[in-house]
Amino acid sequence: MKDILLITPPFTQLNTPYPATAYLKGFLNTRSIGAFQMDLGIEVILKLFSKKNMQFIFDFAFKNNQIISENCERIYALKNDYLQVLDQVILFLQGKNQTLARQICSDNFLPQASRFDQLDDMDWAFGSMGMQDKAKHLATLYLEDLSDFIVECIDDNFGFSRYAERLGQSANSFDELYDYLQTDTTYIDTITLQILEERLKTIQPKLVCISVPFPGNLYSAFRCAQFIKKNYPEIKISMGGGFPNTELRSVSDERVFEFFDYVTLDDGELPVELLASNVLNPHEDNPDYKQFKRTFLLENNTVIYINNSTKPDYKQSEVGTPDYSDLLLNNYISVIEIANPMHSLWSDGRWNKLTMAHGCYWGKCTFCDISLDYIKIYEPIAAKLLVDRMERLIEQTGEYGFHFVDEAAPPALMKSLAIEILKRKLTVTWWTNIRFEKNFTKDLCLLLKASGCIAVSGGLEVASDRLLKLIEKGVSVEQVAKVTRNFTEANIMVHSYLMYGYPTQTVQETVDSLEMVRQLFEIGVLQSGFWHQFALTAHSPVGLNPSAYGITPNYIDISFANNDIDFKDKTGINHSKFSLGLKTSLFNFMHGICFDAPLQEWFDFKIPKTTIPNHFIENCLNSDINFSIKSTAKIIWLGGNPIIANLTKSKRGHTKQILQLTFHDKMETFQIVLEKEKGEWFLNILQKITLSNEKQMSFSQLKTDFETYFEDFELFWFSKPIRTLRDHGLLVL
Repeated sequence: MKDILLITPPFTQLNTPYPATAYLKGFLNTRSIGAFQMDLGIEVILKLFSKKNMQFIFDFAFKNNQIISENCERIYALKNDYLQVLDQVILFLQGKNQTLARQICSDNFLPQASRFDQLDDMDWAFGSMGMQDKAKHLATLYLEDLSDFIVECIDDNFGFSRYAERLGQSANSFDELYDYLQTDTTYIDTITLQILEERLKTIQPKLVCISVPFPGNLYSAFRCAQFIKKNYPEIKISMGGGFPNTELRSVSDERVFEFFDYVTLDDGELPVELLASNVLNPHEDNPDYKQFKRTFLLENNTVIYINNSTKPDYKQSEVGTPDYSDLLLNNYISVIEIANPMHSLWSDGRWNKLTMAHGCYWGKCTFCDISLDYIKIYEPIAAKLLVDRMERLIEQTGEYGFHFVDEAAPPALMKSLAIEILKRKLTVTWWTNIRFEKNFTKDLCLLLKASGCIAVSGGLEVASDRLLKLIEKGVSVEQVAKVTRNFTEANIMVHSYLMYGYPTQTVQETVDSLEMVRQLFEIGVLQSGFWHQFALTAHSPVGLNPSAYGITPNYIDISFANNDIDFKDKTGINHSKFSLGLKTSLFNFMHGICFDAPLQEWFDFKIPKTTIPNHFIENCLNSDINFSIKSTAKIIWLGGNPIIANLTKSKRGHTKQILQLTFHDKMETFQIVLEKEKGEWFLNILQKITLSNEKQMSFSQLKTDFETYFEDFELFWFSKPIRTLRDHGLLVL
């Protein structure tokens, strides 16, 4: 028995839990409030894709004449083949039956329907990938065939990472969702509610908190709440999470509260603590009695918003370590839907989710919801505390992979995090979201790689300096090119979010932006990308001041969800017509082909020629390098101690003593030679600039120390021996 049940409704990710409930449970632990969490998404998927339930689905579809398309006829005809291997394929995707990969990759093992039609075009993409990855991709196509059958014959709202998403998208009125909730439950609803009821009977909670991160979770959240209200009316129900935080900030439809007692906004820790206090002790002697934080509720048949608690929100140092207990961590399945390296990170493998900082340190991008607290209030976490939390999660979950889910991870904190990981000699793998800003130098990227960073994703958005300035991205195309090169040369994969249709964007700028992207991929500094069309949101600077950006919003009466706004751009351009060409070209660029194809070939309508010179990105990368170093920059040596040899060197009758230093790193052996006195000084310095020292030496301190004994520091610093060390782990940060 627990007082609180935390629920993630179907569906988010198949490979790893969405972290909201784990964050909340970790916080509630610090307040000694008992909570149990469950991810209904993975539990429903595993029950749905079992032999018993798929057999029922096949029989039901046939009996009720639901099989219409040739594709589903084929799947039904092969139903025994699908059922025979289903349990083993699920085990393989859970990492429990890895030897099956050889079978999956062989011909005539998995039944194949329409999802495999793309295989001839994509099979080559896995030539450099291992057998396990290819088998995961084939197994994913097999499951997607079954998914297609479910969508056509059983439930057209089904999707692996969303359910009835259209009911939650731009739902300015609650009418459609409300009416749908009055209809009979679907087969997937039935499975969901069966699992939920079993847990309710076991846990016997007094408060159920449902986290709704996306529109594709909204319907199931309401269906779960409806079931609890009908069958367990004594249980109080709250909704929070990403969807209400952005969409329900002005909810006024009282019918919402037929399902939920409370809707909370923004950081959930204090609101949930106060809800728990009021539910568990609803008496006037409770100091929290009728005290709430950012909470909607129904009073006298009217929706009211209460934010009367004087308690401040908790600092990031106070919220505790996310707690993944209760979740079925060994049962998540890794899938590879398409041959996109960043997409495989999102969907393949189990990642512990953490945040380096609350909010965004930049907080200026005009398309972003920067007026909302989850972005506006920036508060970083100390690196030592962050790595403490990483170590606790490793101990709890047994997983050494981390996805930092920041809006944009701050470079200074990433540097401190990397140093702390290396100091503790942790072997971890991690990735995060960034801005392509100038602080990501070559040396910082090398440090991040040494600490286990394997990938970053960041917004190039529109590859046009005019529009980047309008967006207030704080970067230029040239800067993005240099930063992506720094990451790429450090062997860190780079994914870029790309945007088209930004207000006032011209057709010429769209074409030129595509040319910039083509060159970035051709030269090899981008490995992955994704185009999305600009969407106007109510809480962004563009949404708050649309006339300044040349657009006219189409406002309508809103009683439920309020975020996406329809609008007209003064240019009158239909940007959506570019979608297919942009995405098709990007798919080819990601696989290293079609760089020579004229941009016109990607579109079935006339476009202007690009105005970007052929070698623009290459010239950006070849522009002057700034050799100046900040006096406060820290000097760090990542390598080991050298083998020392005292030698003499004779030239024209003069003999001098030299030191030969032989270094071994993971890839090679290399040597440098220094005059004996300078060599002895350098060996002493080498001990002071390793990560084992609590305080790093600055560049000015290094220069001062050198000049205490010798002259011409710059001549020494830019000498061949030091340049060699700079290529092998001598970093200036």
